[in-house]
Amino acid sequence: MHDDGRYDDSRVTGPGGGPSATGPVSRETNSPGWSPNGEPHDPSTRPPDCEPVVRRDAPAGAVRPTSSVPANVPPARDPHDPNGGPANAPASRPAPVRGNATAPARYEPQPPVVTVPQQPTPESAPDMTKATTAPSDTPPAAGYGAEPPTSTYVSRETPTREEDDPPLAMEAMRAVQILNPSGEVTMPRPERTRVMCVANQKGGVGKTTTTVNLAVALALHGNRVLVVDLDPQGNASTGLNVPHHTGVPDVYDCLIDSVPLEEVAQAVEGIPNLWCVPATIDLAGAEIELVSVVARESRLSRAIAAYPGHFDYVFIDCPPSLGLLTVNALVAAQEVLIPIQCEYYALEGLNQLINNINLVRQHLNPKLEVSTILLTMYDRRTRLADAVEQDVRNHFGDKVLQAVIPRNVRVSEAPSYGQSVMTYDPGSRGATSYFEAAQEIAERGAKEPVSRNA
Repeated sequence: MHDDGRYDDSRVTGPGGGPSATGPVSRETNSPGWSPNGEPHDPSTRPPDCEPVVRRDAPAGAVRPTSSVPANVPPARDPHDPNGGPANAPASRPAPVRGNATAPARYEPQPPVVTVPQQPTPESAPDMTKATTAPSDTPPAAGYGAEPPTSTYVSRETPTREEDDPPLAMEAMRAVQILNPSGEVTMPRPERTRVMCVANQKGGVGKTTTTVNLAVALALHGNRVLVVDLDPQGNASTGLNVPHHTGVPDVYDCLIDSVPLEEVAQAVEGIPNLWCVPATIDLAGAEIELVSVVARESRLSRAIAAYPGHFDYVFIDCPPSLGLLTVNALVAAQEVLIPIQCEYYALEGLNQLINNINLVRQHLNPKLEVSTILLTMYDRRTRLADAVEQDVRNHFGDKVLQAVIPRNVRVSEAPSYGQSVMTYDPGSRGATSYFEAAQEIAERGAKEPVSRNA
């Protein structure tokens, strides 16, 4: 028997080597009607798991039978085929169906394919249009030409339109708003002069800082303002850069020697519509000298009333005491502005201050009233500051301004340069807070005008 890829068996090839009913069968081919034992093959005896599989290198839909023949063995040739084709070629016979012939063929699922550019080779380097397919479990990344998403997702870190501006731009906008370079009257002017006494016998609560910054804020926005420094330390004069050394005419001359106020007042450099009456160290002995003076409690009131010019606001900076200087300020004023530090000590002495104000109202100035309360040095990190704010608002109600002055280092740095925080750093939180407080005071005065001082 010659081994040329076929079996020379009479049971297969027929008597005399002729072709059988089924034709020559290759030993590498499983064909119907043939079995290794020489017995007729029954398709129904095939195991149910022998089903057609799909070749990975074949196009979609192609099915080939499962075989364990090595790839390097050539297929058997059909001697009756003049072209010498393989005995199991699809052109000569259809592919056999294994298992149950009535069951539909089952195909293995194909993974999605994407087109991947082929790497150039020396033979195909000029032609870059060829592409191969490779399976991919992930969808292609979105890029040019990709469909837009159906729903819009916005992260919570995405800034809003109001927060989109850089911090420096926002600070510059606040600075321009506070400085008001156009000089327009943006804060309402009262119908009559408002004389406000900034008083609190507790030291270090921000009386001088509040007086200076409120006065500058109102003057920058079209109001005529006069600041009377009644503290012998002269801190308000320092904050406005007004000379107050020994020999300079000051408020002491007005109280003791009855010098007219217009001869003592000085215009503040760089701030239009703002004047200041300075205080020198000579004012420290004024309380002793005023003891023997007739009508000692109303000396300052007469000096302000005799001023020939008209002011929209007159701020009196009081010393941290309840002596004759503070009493002169309470008699001359119509309103009392009390700055309260958000700490316990500031609240402890507030009751005594209210009692003194009531005494002055009963005996010397019936028009006096506590009109404004301003919370200063507010530290939002502490619970104590919040507790003090709640207590003050519950007790005084609408008299407490909505604007609260926070702790800000720019407010403390400004006096060392002879400026207020409004001009030293107009974009800071301290300047913004004092600007809001001044605007609130101006709006309240426009709604409820006070009587003109006589």
